[in-house]
Amino acid sequence: MKVYLFDWGDTLMVDFPNGKGKMCDWETVQAVEGAKELLQRLSSDDKIYIATGAAESSESDIKAAFERVGLDRFISGYFCKANLGISKGSPEFLRSILDKLNVTPECVFMVGDSYEKDIVPALAIGIQAIWLSPSTTQAPFDNVRIIKSLREM
Repeated sequence: MKVYLFDWGDTLMVDFPNGKGKMCDWETVQAVEGAKELLQRLSSDDKIYIATGAAESSESDIKAAFERVGLDRFISGYFCKANLGISKGSPEFLRSILDKLNVTPECVFMVGDSYEKDIVPALAIGIQAIWLSPSTTQAPFDNVRIIKSLREM
């Protein structure tokens, strides 16, 4: 079994630039194109968790946003500053998740759109990295898989 850690904003759900406050309270929320199909496929054999840097939202707020777009049924859990006590963007954030899940880095994939906050910390502790970057064609490191859309996974 593999474990997938997905970033939230602009990886699985659209982070609208005019959205203020908690995403679960926004008037409009939207899943990223291809998210439902991907999560449905992956969740049949593997575990999916959210690893987000959202500072304003609690675990229940994040789950509520995913419920609004019908993605919550594919997700096994949610990790954020509120329940880990560590901000995203550091290897410690991801190490804390691995400890809570009792898994080794070798079976984990981090999928996200931020090279600095998602990819670099994952590589630092041996997690496999998948960078969602519509405009990038060459990764700085050979061990980073680049996808232009979730449909490529």
